[in-house]
Amino acid sequence: MLRVSSLSVHFGGTCLLDNVSFMIGNRDRVGVIGKNGAGKSTLLRILAGIQQPEQGEVHTAHGYTIGYLPQEGCTSHGRTVYDETATAFSHIQELEERVQRIAADLEHRHDYDSAQYLERIRELADTQDRLDRLGASSIHGEIERVLQGLGFSQADMVRMTDELSGGWQMRIELAKILLQKPHCILLDEPTNHLDIESLLWLEHMLQNYDGAVVLVSHDRRFLDTVTTRTLELSLGKVYDYPVPYSQYVEMRRERQEQQRAAYMQQQRYITDTERFIERFRYKATKAAQVQSRIKHLQKLERIELEPEDTSSIHVQFPEAPRSGRVVVEAQGVVKEFGQERILDSVDFVLERGEKVAFVGRNGEGKTTFSKILAGYEPVTAGRVHVGYNVKIGYYAQHQAELLDPHATVLEILDRAATGEIRTKIRDILGAFLFSGDMVHKKVKILSGGEKSRLALAKLLVEPVNMLVLDEPTNHLDMRAKDVLKQALINYQGAMIVVSHDRDFLQGLTTKVVELRGGKIREFFGDIHEFLCSKDIDTLQHLEYRSNIHAAETTNIQEKSANAIDREERKRLQKEERRLARQIQACEEIITTLEQAIALLETQMAEAEFYTKPNMQEIIAEFEAKRKELDAQMEQWSMLSEEYNRIAALCSTA
Repeated sequence: MLRVSSLSVHFGGTCLLDNVSFMIGNRDRVGVIGKNGAGKSTLLRILAGIQQPEQGEVHTAHGYTIGYLPQEGCTSHGRTVYDETATAFSHIQELEERVQRIAADLEHRHDYDSAQYLERIRELADTQDRLDRLGASSIHGEIERVLQGLGFSQADMVRMTDELSGGWQMRIELAKILLQKPHCILLDEPTNHLDIESLLWLEHMLQNYDGAVVLVSHDRRFLDTVTTRTLELSLGKVYDYPVPYSQYVEMRRERQEQQRAAYMQQQRYITDTERFIERFRYKATKAAQVQSRIKHLQKLERIELEPEDTSSIHVQFPEAPRSGRVVVEAQGVVKEFGQERILDSVDFVLERGEKVAFVGRNGEGKTTFSKILAGYEPVTAGRVHVGYNVKIGYYAQHQAELLDPHATVLEILDRAATGEIRTKIRDILGAFLFSGDMVHKKVKILSGGEKSRLALAKLLVEPVNMLVLDEPTNHLDMRAKDVLKQALINYQGAMIVVSHDRDFLQGLTTKVVELRGGKIREFFGDIHEFLCSKDIDTLQHLEYRSNIHAAETTNIQEKSANAIDREERKRLQKEERRLARQIQACEEIITTLEQAIALLETQMAEAEFYTKPNMQEIIAEFEAKRKELDAQMEQWSMLSEEYNRIAALCSTA
């Protein structure tokens, strides 16, 4: 267990952490939430032991291990991807080298009956036994499994790490942490460097991780999927919510309302007290009461309200010249990389005012096709025609490298802006996390994420009538995402968006184009309607759907080829009914537990909860109920999986 006690940190005159205390349990899944600059990354560095607080301590048990993944800055050189990842098992490698040295020594000795020889034999056996207990024989498979889960191919494993981008180097560091299996994993914006396939794998890995997970993320769905507890950093305080992000938003709203009511009540008391003091300050008969109230006001702990974000930045793209009806048209487009054909005779038309989302599995050509349409990638065959008076604005991660390195952040936007939008330049920069003196920083000293945000902000002030955006929400916090989304909703031009962020796409586009097998399929409607038509809940499922469908088809064919006799069919039907009863009973227990937990959550959300004498008992009961619910949900999942398997067998009989 990890315990934080009376932690305080100041930075640039701002109190980031003010005497905060909390605990991280052995199996906790914690999301750390707060505005930009609230101290989330600072807190993770302190927990990792990289940064020291001004006051307070972080307590851990003897032998407690922590793995920390920063947002950026992880680089390695001189090794292959596999060899660098294998350094996670350096302690095992040392034992293996020790075995080799002992074996080599024994090979050249002939004093078989001596005490020294027997001691070396015993040392060899002990070392080999320790290697067996550490699972040394399965290291190779574990390394390959984790690397493949994070998106590395077999060919990538022999590549030198020097060849890789910063994002892929971060994946190596993440792989090393997962392989080391520390007691607590600290992740600072891990989704920034992952594609959707790797993200889905990581979500499953973290859900089942045998240890604590603490993460900072601006991905709502990732937080909801992985975490069960939320720590909010605000005005130097830490507010602990025993729920994932979506439920935290509701509980936070209730807490703020209660806090606002308490603040108003306290302000009325202060006003009345000050009025009493002024009225009777010089009256001898009231002197004792006046002094008492003065002392009371001095000792009173003032309730501080978090400043509300009332700026509500509304960014309107500058008006661009009207284009022709057809903005861009692709006819028979073929794109090949070596022997691999990514796009095969694709036809596509984007008309004025259309907003289209490109979706599909990784490697199906979404980015390639968007670059072709934007004019940044040539075709192997076919043609692309850009319509009359079309001005294209293109955003992708590499576009950030085209910014003038010697210009300041403010100068970049000032040069691109025209018309009335020039008056909102600082607001736009603030929305994209550039505030205060940061606007005067040179582009050349910005991080990769900062450059990406600046390139996106620059796009908002340029007069274009066709936008092509490739994963625009990377490196954006939730507020910046909302600002961008609202601007795109109000945008009057044509638009293509490549994204896996369902929340961002919801209500943004009017057509979805799915790329699969070198072809495209068009769905009219927004992303919600597309997902309903595919019978899936998230775009992540789309990544694997075709593979799963093929596997299911094979299974059904195999079952059909082996007809089940009558007795076996009866047995399966009986088993099916038994499982159905167990599932129903399990669902009833789950419903009861959820109601009990909801009741406890209501109590814990009350303003005076943390002053109640039975607070610890309620928290303990909540934790027990939550663990019981997790166990029942796991049982329900296993029963449902078995029921579906038996039902499928029965249907083929």
